[in-house]
Amino acid sequence: VENSRTKMRSAVSVREGQGVVLLCGPPPRAGDLSFAWIFNEYPSFVQEDSRRFVSQETGHLYIAKVEPSDVGNYTCVVTSTATNSHVLGSPTPLVLRTDGVMGEYEPKIEVQFPETLPAAKGSTVKLECFALGNPVPQINWRRTDGLPFPSKIKLRKSNGMIEIPNFQQEDAGLYECITENSRGKNIARGRLTYYAKPHWIQTIKDIEVAVEDNLYWDCRASGKPKPSYRWLKNGEQLSIEGRIQIENGALTISHLNLTDSGRYQCIAENKHGVISSSAELRVVASAPDFSKSPMKKLIQVQIGSTVDFECKPKAFPKAKCSWKKGGEQLHENERITLLKDGGLRVANVTKGDAGTYTCLATNQFGTASGSTNLVVTEPTRITLAPSNMDVTVGESVVLPCQVQHDPLLDITFTWYFNGSLTDFQRDASHFEKVGGSASGDLMIRNIQLKHSGKYVCMVKTEVDSVASAADLIVRGSPGPPEHVRVDEITDTTAQISWQEGTDNHSPVTTYSIQARTPFSVGWQRVTTVPDVIDGKTFTTTVVDLNPWVEYEFRVVASNKIGGGEPSLPSEKVRTEEAVPEIPPSEVSGGGGSRSELVITWDPVPEELQNGEGFGYVVAFRPSGTTTWIQTVVTSADTPRYVFRNESILPFSPYEVKVGVYNNKGEGPFSSVTTVFSAEEEPSTAPSGVAATSLSSSAIEVSWAAIPWKTSNGRLLGYEVRYWNNGQKEESSNRVKAAGNETSIRITGLRSNLAYYTAVRAYNSAGAGPFSATVNATTKKPPPSQPPGNVVWNVTDSRVILSWEEVRAMENESEVTGYKVLYRTSSQGGVNVLTTDTTTAELWLQLKDDYFIEVRATTEGGDGSSSEQILIPRLASMDARGSGPSVSNIFSVSSFLATIFSLTLNSVL
Repeated sequence: VENSRTKMRSAVSVREGQGVVLLCGPPPRAGDLSFAWIFNEYPSFVQEDSRRFVSQETGHLYIAKVEPSDVGNYTCVVTSTATNSHVLGSPTPLVLRTDGVMGEYEPKIEVQFPETLPAAKGSTVKLECFALGNPVPQINWRRTDGLPFPSKIKLRKSNGMIEIPNFQQEDAGLYECITENSRGKNIARGRLTYYAKPHWIQTIKDIEVAVEDNLYWDCRASGKPKPSYRWLKNGEQLSIEGRIQIENGALTISHLNLTDSGRYQCIAENKHGVISSSAELRVVASAPDFSKSPMKKLIQVQIGSTVDFECKPKAFPKAKCSWKKGGEQLHENERITLLKDGGLRVANVTKGDAGTYTCLATNQFGTASGSTNLVVTEPTRITLAPSNMDVTVGESVVLPCQVQHDPLLDITFTWYFNGSLTDFQRDASHFEKVGGSASGDLMIRNIQLKHSGKYVCMVKTEVDSVASAADLIVRGSPGPPEHVRVDEITDTTAQISWQEGTDNHSPVTTYSIQARTPFSVGWQRVTTVPDVIDGKTFTTTVVDLNPWVEYEFRVVASNKIGGGEPSLPSEKVRTEEAVPEIPPSEVSGGGGSRSELVITWDPVPEELQNGEGFGYVVAFRPSGTTTWIQTVVTSADTPRYVFRNESILPFSPYEVKVGVYNNKGEGPFSSVTTVFSAEEEPSTAPSGVAATSLSSSAIEVSWAAIPWKTSNGRLLGYEVRYWNNGQKEESSNRVKAAGNETSIRITGLRSNLAYYTAVRAYNSAGAGPFSATVNATTKKPPPSQPPGNVVWNVTDSRVILSWEEVRAMENESEVTGYKVLYRTSSQGGVNVLTTDTTTAELWLQLKDDYFIEVRATTEGGDGSSSEQILIPRLASMDARGSGPSVSNIFSVSSFLATIFSLTLNSVL
């Protein structure tokens, strides 16, 4: 920033109310400048408004009417918009005079635009206007011709400047700035004139022209003022002579010769600018040549058509053309025309016109020829065309398209559906071409509603095309009805209306109504009045609805093809409240504690409660009496009521019924049913209780049934508790037996241990007293030692077994005998032979492998099994073995023996 504030300028002294201009004095520097003023110290800048204005033309600061707040130092800041550098002028003090205040005076224009201002096309024009005055003048703008300002014109800086962007011809004219206050007004005027540099409308392009031809080169430009033109050839001024003329910028050269070739330049200019366009002119001379533009080798046309033969060899100057067919010269007649461009036209072609046509092209430099072969074919005709059809959704149809055509021609079939080309790959699930080479039949499988429309078969060859169209109407079940509405609602009815949907080309015959509630399983058909709604009716009354239930309705249309898609649901509506009509079902009861009458029922579902405030009225009386006792249960979900009273006798019959009510009133009662009051628990203990040890892990407890009257209720059964020496009676285990049983087996006990047990009866009211305690001691466990050294001997079907005796330990039960278990490898069940010695004899059919094991038997149960032995089916008439070792010879049998062992252990 350059700073020239080295010394203070002389003070400017003014009266309050007077106008003042502070001069900037910008530095002599080229380029665009912008101006601002600092008030006292940076960064306090003078803010422009209707009273203060900084001109961007002069840089001066204008104050229309000085106020005391304006007193201070003012510094002009000049900025170069190109370099963004700043220069500060010297400060100018502004002081007020003390000899009075300036009186009012009319506006005095200090900033105004030139009387004439040229403006370039497309530029942005800014006009400034500002006046001193007291009061502060108001500024307005207008065109002298009275035309309104277009919207692009903007007023800025409190109307001190007008801005016209993208200046055009219509913006030119006389503009006025009107400054006005209460003391008068003054006007500044200035004319904006429009100018435009030349701008090309038509430029010249490189061109190649035959010798002796004429050249016309158009060169045009716009501009204001209108541009003038001049031409250069190879950089030098083009001289005008007889052959060479320039008119309105266009250059004409007649009878071109080779010396006219060169680089030409067209120059358009006005006082605001110059533009030029250049191009190359090549004057050429050559004999006719077909190499770059050969004639067609073959043309195929059908009888009766018109054919054009082209003959356009490259030739400078242009060649003259003559035509032959075969060796015969052709002349014009009613069917043959020699065209101006050298071509040949033959109209209404016949089979006899087929052959070779030769064009002979000649100019002064030489001659050339070219030939085209003409093939004349029969026209293509559709012999079987598609016809209009009427089908139902899901059917399959064939649209025929068969033709007769010239055998020389290849033929293609294409189908259009509603104006679009059919894509047989994309639509393969529905569309397929069928038929032979001369057939383009279209098959449509599983036809759908979307396939309704116009079908066009297009047949094309190299020389012609024919088409035939048919309309296909697909009839389907109706579309969904629309705008379903509930017009009126009561407690059990709803008035429904709707608008018809699409009938899909088959008139609607009936409508049906469906409803859905929060309690229904999906949509259910409902009863209407009338019961059958015909296809011309769009309103109905739905009946037999439940009161106080939220419903949605939808409509289904049907036609002779079937039922259609349902409509969208109506808005949800709730039926009005009503007195409940359905009492609870399954009214029953019984059980409970002493002096109780328990009454139960299935609660009424919400959709049958018919309104708010739903509850139950429970009524009961002893059988044989006339007065009902009633009570109210206010919860709709409650399934039972218990009446307690010491006067209730055990197992006494009561007549019971349960009614319903809501805010609308009371509904019906259920039918009367008999319910018994609570039973009395048994009062006596079972007698004759005995306990017997069965094995090392089980005992049996038995008793005599207690006397019981059916009038006291139903005896449910007996409870048996048991405990051993090491347990406390309070923590005893318990098992139950049914009411008709008088004994029970208790298993899973420990061996050689005394168990105590007692029995009591129970019913729904509770349990009676326990019997006296009895006890039994479980047996000692069976021996853990299995029978050893099992030996077998086979003679014919007789198998003799022997084994070592098992001796029981002191804490084990004595051996009372042995069990021999045997089965075949294919047999499911196990056979058992008992013996009290250490030998056994079996008679076996040895058609299969046998598996055998031996166990000791005791009072405490069976002992451990011996090792399993196998007697193979291949055993000879005299074979023997010991233990499982023999089976080592038969590896498969050994494997099966293991399986048997696992199965046997799980069974036993």
